[in-house]
Amino acid sequence: MENFENFRKKQHLREVLLEYFFAKKTAADSHRLLVDVYGDDALSRTQCFEWFKRFESGDFDIKDKERPGQEKKFEDEELETSLSEDSCQTQDELAKALGVTQATISRCLKAWIKIMHYFYPRKPGFQCIYPQGFF
Repeated sequence: MENFENFRKKQHLREVLLEYFFAKKTAADSHRLLVDVYGDDALSRTQCFEWFKRFESGDFDIKDKERPGQEKKFEDEELETSLSEDSCQTQDELAKALGVTQATISRCLKAWIKIMHYFYPRKPGFQCIYPQGFF
């Protein structure tokens, strides 16, 4: 829910910035006004100038642009399904099947283990040994 709130806040601030642009305010003035109204939640000075440069070029879309090289996002369910079909797959095989990097698979699996250890703490004296190279 927090990510959604951050998204809405970013969208709102960009909309306000676009209104200032159409009102012929400068980027510096717009930043100063945002800081006066929103305080620490305001966009940074650099962000204001970057958005104004974008608006000046005729791009009025306030959504984030896809960045080149950004890893494909996938849902945990896809990985879970792949593992349930064949639990002996290597991380490289899983990465190729899902179209992501091996590092992405590794991070996801490590996160799952942390969650498992949180909800199912180890009993005293229990040693969990993972095969070498598992992570």
